[in-house]
Amino acid sequence: MTTAVDTADLLPLAVAVPLLGAAVLAVAGRRLPRPARDALATALAAADVACLALLWARTAPDGRAVSWLGGWGPHDGHSVGIVLVADRLGSGLALLAAVLVLAVLCYAWRYFDEPSGEHGGMFPALLLLFEAGMCGFALTGDLFDAFVFFELMGAVAYALTGYRIEDPRPLQGALAFGLVNSAAAYLSLLGIGLLYARTGELGLAQIGAALDRLAAPGHGPDALLVLAFVLVLAGPLVKAAAAPFHFWLPDAHAVAPSPMCMLLSGVMVELGVYGVARIHRVVFAGPGGLPDAVVRDTLLAVGVLTALVGAVMCWQQRHLKRMLAFSTVGHTGLFLIGAALLTPAGLAGTAVYVAGHAGAKAALFGLTGVLLDRYGSVDEHGLHGRARDLRSTGSLFALAALALAGLPPFGTGLGKAVAEDAAGQRLALLPAVFVLVSALTGGAVLRAALRVFGGVGAPPQEHPEVAATTGEGEEPEIRGPGRRPPPPMVLVPGLLLAGCLAVGVLPGVGRALAAGAAAFTDRDAYLAETLRGTAGGTAAAPDAWWTAPGVGLGLLSALLAVAFATAAVRRDARRGAGGLHRAVTLPLRRLHSGLLGDYVAWLTVGLAALLVALAAQL
Repeated sequence: MTTAVDTADLLPLAVAVPLLGAAVLAVAGRRLPRPARDALATALAAADVACLALLWARTAPDGRAVSWLGGWGPHDGHSVGIVLVADRLGSGLALLAAVLVLAVLCYAWRYFDEPSGEHGGMFPALLLLFEAGMCGFALTGDLFDAFVFFELMGAVAYALTGYRIEDPRPLQGALAFGLVNSAAAYLSLLGIGLLYARTGELGLAQIGAALDRLAAPGHGPDALLVLAFVLVLAGPLVKAAAAPFHFWLPDAHAVAPSPMCMLLSGVMVELGVYGVARIHRVVFAGPGGLPDAVVRDTLLAVGVLTALVGAVMCWQQRHLKRMLAFSTVGHTGLFLIGAALLTPAGLAGTAVYVAGHAGAKAALFGLTGVLLDRYGSVDEHGLHGRARDLRSTGSLFALAALALAGLPPFGTGLGKAVAEDAAGQRLALLPAVFVLVSALTGGAVLRAALRVFGGVGAPPQEHPEVAATTGEGEEPEIRGPGRRPPPPMVLVPGLLLAGCLAVGVLPGVGRALAAGAAAFTDRDAYLAETLRGTAGGTAAAPDAWWTAPGVGLGLLSALLAVAFATAAVRRDARRGAGGLHRAVTLPLRRLHSGLLGDYVAWLTVGLAALLVALAAQL
């Protein structure tokens, strides 16, 4: 009993620690010297990592920890209280966010030349506030509070994206990021209002149970429920950068500080996928919600579209941050495919994939920050051969590119293998999507590594017809470009990449996430433990470990990535575009106009298409 109480107490503590830490840094940071601020922020972030690690360890693999704040628990299935719920996937995602924030704080020890005085300590304070929003979203069991935490996370992300206010480009990127995401968030709030009008509840479990009670036998979902489903998912889908809601992401990554990019691609986008899966599973997966087949087919289509668009656009980039951002879009599509299968195996593969991807992608953005620090550029062509002396940085960059391609035994490869197997059981062509997207995204990054760190091939001179956004003329994010990279800027990416490897070689990680995936999909157990405090049944966990086909497909995607990269550095970049390029790639690139009005229009078009697709299948 003592352990259960202590475990429940850890839930609010996991959100309170970074919140209080942000307040302390905002007040005390202006009076402390830079080393003391960094040490204090790191200690606070480490304390939250310890809290969440303890929560992860004490939460049963197939169970949940529930905390009703203030003791306002439910009566007869109804409640006005705020509930936090931790299962292995929710607490694991919160732990992942906390670990990445700690890594970013260590990475940025000597990265920013932060001002002293009135504005001193604001960057680490904002990072801790961002962490509080991410942890709260991962742990909340209330739909309205999910909106609140999502908005807290978003508001801080906008501020961190536009942190370098002396340059107008970050402000423009932050503005587009903020307006598109805020528009989606308020559409989600409208959907929450529709559900509240129908059920009188705001908790995830309460809404799901109320919809089940209100369901009329023999009658399918009505128009209000379908509309509410689409509106509520607007915010998570935009945060996840699912096509066609992804346009803000590359623009934000191109101008955000590199430490912030490590968090945006490493965990914030994945929280959007988590939100889609959690809201659907608890609220809409019962007899009073939407049929699983309808949701599955619709989200699978969104996932495939997102994966292919992200991969094609990633290959076309020479701006390294935009290249990595589009690779995130491509992998988000793969995460959506795994989650859309609505099976424990698909979700287990996605969970392992997310954990491995966080390490690899955060490492790549950190290493890109080294290039920006040293040369004031993130342009693949302009940096051709200039970073030959950064051998350790180049080796890590190439290794992370292969991890992104799914090379065994990295965690990305294991997650890809498990998700591929689950997807192949649903549709035989889906594993080909995993292989192609992994190969294209990993190959694009490996191509950049060969050119920048190895000087392979002739210096590219791009044909005007295929010209892309460059990364030249960037403002260095620190003062004194040309210095040797500070040790944390190389050590932290190395440790993150080691973490990606650990996910793939430690069987306990995959087993724990697989058991968490089985519990995540057990809706009845979630309702029972949240509303009545009774333990649910034990769901059978899928096998989340290497298989011969998984290893084979991982090696295939890695070999294809090497082949694509090698062919790209050998071809004459001055040649005109081919027929396929003119027919497919150029129109797709023109859609990424950079205009805010276009992005809002695509938000409207995407939601309308989702609504039509769902309605047509009911």
